[in-house]
Amino acid sequence: MALLRSSDYLPAWAYFANNFFNNDLSDWSNLHYSDTNTTLPAVNIKENNDAFVVEMAAPGMVKNDFKIELNNDLLTISSEKKNENETKEGETYTRREYSYQSFSRSFTLPKTVDAEKISAKYESGVLCIEIPKKEEAKPKPVKQISIS
Repeated sequence: MALLRSSDYLPAWAYFANNFFNNDLSDWSNLHYSDTNTTLPAVNIKENNDAFVVEMAAPGMVKNDFKIELNNDLLTISSEKKNENETKEGETYTRREYSYQSFSRSFTLPKTVDAEKISAKYESGVLCIEIPKKEEAKPKPVKQISIS
């Protein structure tokens, strides 16, 4: 990309519009970053007759890295992970990079879920949260009515 002053070839308003549409609207990847500029884990949400299942891809983590909270109908999955390397006495380093990762994702649950029976497990880099439905919310089988 060549460096040009906005007045060289385009009026200021055209430069602004060109920059706005080329940089801001077309960069949808910003939607996948948290406030700390770290990547947000991808989520799949499935529904079957008995439950909702939230699957979150989070490789390289351990189950203790996650915090799952339910506040009224808001389910929040978050993590905060710091890697701090201690230096032993007499050691020096020429470069040391801090590592800090955090994210928070929230989902509003429908009134039809049984909040007391929510369960979670973490296996093979995927956090899986099962959110069972209340019995009255589960679909009932079709009832056949006999004709007399």
